[in-house]
Amino acid sequence: MNTKSYDIIEHKYDVIVVGAGGAGLRATLGMAEKKLKTACITKVFPTRSHTVAAQGGISASLGNMGKDDWRWHMYDTVKGSDWLGDQDAIEYMCKNAAESIIELEHYGVPFSRTKEGKIYQRPFGGMTTEYGKGEPAQRTCAAADRTGHAILHTLYQQCLKADAEFFVEYFTIDLIKNDAGEFIGVLAYSLEEGTIHKFSANLVVLATGGYGRAYFSATSAHTCTGDGGGMALRADLALQDMEFVQFHPTGVYGSGCLITEGVRGEGGYLINKDGERFMERYAPSVKDLASRDVVSRAMTVEIREGRGCGEDGEYIHLVLSHLDADVIHKRLPGISETAKVFAGVDVTKEPIPVIPTVHYNMGGIPTNFHGEVLSKSGKSMKIVPGLMSIGEASCVSVHGANRLGSNSLLDLIVFGRAASIRASELIKSDDKKPDVPNKYIEKILDRFDKIRHSNGNLPTSKIRLDMQKTMQKHAAVFRTEDSLKEGVNYMHDIYNSFEDIGISDRSMIWNSDLVEALELDNLRSQALVTISAAYNRQESRGAHAREDYKERDDKKWMKHTLIELNGKTGKVKIDYSEVSKKTLTDDVEFFPPVKRVY
Repeated sequence: MNTKSYDIIEHKYDVIVVGAGGAGLRATLGMAEKKLKTACITKVFPTRSHTVAAQGGISASLGNMGKDDWRWHMYDTVKGSDWLGDQDAIEYMCKNAAESIIELEHYGVPFSRTKEGKIYQRPFGGMTTEYGKGEPAQRTCAAADRTGHAILHTLYQQCLKADAEFFVEYFTIDLIKNDAGEFIGVLAYSLEEGTIHKFSANLVVLATGGYGRAYFSATSAHTCTGDGGGMALRADLALQDMEFVQFHPTGVYGSGCLITEGVRGEGGYLINKDGERFMERYAPSVKDLASRDVVSRAMTVEIREGRGCGEDGEYIHLVLSHLDADVIHKRLPGISETAKVFAGVDVTKEPIPVIPTVHYNMGGIPTNFHGEVLSKSGKSMKIVPGLMSIGEASCVSVHGANRLGSNSLLDLIVFGRAASIRASELIKSDDKKPDVPNKYIEKILDRFDKIRHSNGNLPTSKIRLDMQKTMQKHAAVFRTEDSLKEGVNYMHDIYNSFEDIGISDRSMIWNSDLVEALELDNLRSQALVTISAAYNRQESRGAHAREDYKERDDKKWMKHTLIELNGKTGKVKIDYSEVSKKTLTDDVEFFPPVKRVY
């Protein structure tokens, strides 16, 4: 590809943040406040980023609704991760949680309040006191059931106040890497103007969210296509722990729309067709507030064994009708609306039909707790120069094999903040910006041009649907050797079928046909590495439940999976890295593995 085929518009910044969800905006805000010249590139308007859909809340041991301690929060997170989380990163997150929430409050996040005027906190699954021995903890700070919406709007307003620059409705095509292996910028496509933009920077931060849309039924928005992970794989970086995909227990049957765990935190409960509160059999101590993987599997067992609700027994009922109407109105107003629109039920009188639905990706781009991207070098992990990743796109790893509810918003805020602190240590505003000769972008434009002018027999929608149905069937709540092996073979075929893609729109302005094909390119690579990593891990841990290997195997499998992809052949290469068993400080001791029961 001759770069003269496109007019390349050049920009130079200290930092480029790709993505404007909670993590991207918190990083952008922190960097702009520290007077770094910062640009945030986003494919949707910032307040339409998927963080806006987060409902239940953000965890922090404020102790507003009862005794709490960040060490208890840390223990719950380690246990929730099924001992695959890095305890140094988990300590950093839980220890910095309270301060990060107070900062949000001072920025203007309109949290719900107690009678005393303190931030309201609700119980959430897996959150306990006294290192799991005490009562459930009320640790999840909430703004009714629209917490993500409140945080995202507040952060965007603060970014504008701090004079951060936004490039809205720009699709980031790929990372730019120089001959020394340093990341020096990104190439992006403006949908509105139909122009190509070369951004050079001393630091690139990927905050592009998860890849939930690799599955057929997901709570994720259709924009959740894992663009950062796709870019990382094309840049010859490994992704970490991709086999761990969280199913949220309560997606609305049929549409997949999320019903927050906050419903169960406020006293809602699940029943089967016999009206039985079955979670008492699976998690006798915490019942409906067990961790998400435990509840999802329990629901799936009930459905498989013939105790599901509905004519075909395909879903479970979530009951709220016993709750006071005032509680529903004040603390769960959005849920009433969602249930009415997507399930046609009045929650004050009828149960909501729900089913486990893909919700969160624990895996992603490996980083340290500063947000710096890591790659394997010999037996250790080294920092990749010029590149960070935060939020669901990354794998710190604080969530390990299973994320606790309300730890995701905390992850975004704490590590978005940490990335801005680290960036201010690494970069000064008068540092020279790297030059990006056109030779570094020719390969990127070749791929862009090939997809734009593709005229094969398969539309994007056909390949995408094949991928989504294969992942939904073969890499679901329960997994077996035969199903995964068959799924890996199917996914290789689907991955390779992209060579026969055809799009009909050749224009550059608002070409959604082209954008969907570029997004599919990112999705297909992550779908393939996810199912390949699941086939490889011969144990059950957290969200990864193998019916042929029912137990957790700490001797063989207490390690992170690192998986690379050869983009041309579709072949994967699997390596491993150690789970960090060190804590950051002497304020807390390492929590040794025990059996994970609730």
